[in-house]
Amino acid sequence: ADLPQLTLSETEIFFTNQPLVSSSKFAENMSDEEHQFESSDAGASKTYPQQAGNIRKGGYIVIKGRPCKVVEVSTSKTGKHGHAKCHFVAIDIFTSKKLEDIVPSSHNCDVPHVNRTDYQLIDISEDGFVSLLTDNGSTKDDLKLPTDEALLTQLKAGFEDGRDVVVSVMSAMGEEQMCALKEVGPK
Repeated sequence: ADLPQLTLSETEIFFTNQPLVSSSKFAENMSDEEHQFESSDAGASKTYPQQAGNIRKGGYIVIKGRPCKVVEVSTSKTGKHGHAKCHFVAIDIFTSKKLEDIVPSSHNCDVPHVNRTDYQLIDISEDGFVSLLTDNGSTKDDLKLPTDEALLTQLKAGFEDGRDVVVSVMSAMGEEQMCALKEVGPK
């Protein structure tokens, strides 16, 4: 545990014999290593953690790998040394299937990042896809017609009448689906 004591002159010698990096040389090295990052969702997580006890009715949760909207939450306290548990009843936001899960209220659950975006309808193709106009003026052609009959009928009727049709598209966990018509106005 005895460390050798350095005298001031030995310390000075130690530091003066070390190579120095000039700030301009450091800046050159840094600029060589700069990276360009696109500002998009690439690599972004599809979910984020949230404590089960903090998820409420109307919120979102991932159950069995599916993004769901919570329609009912009940909390029950078990035995003397048990943990409170949350019972979630939720509807899959894309398939409308009812799913249930029971999670200890102190544990984290996955919550999906859910986005809703409006697009103007440009065209309906014969192969069941729609062509939509994005905010930046480009077109989005990779979305299928909705499976909901009422929405499909309303969409086709508005398009065939030559009206401006604005659709809402819900996206979560890499899936997208038309969920509503926001506005059907004259062209």
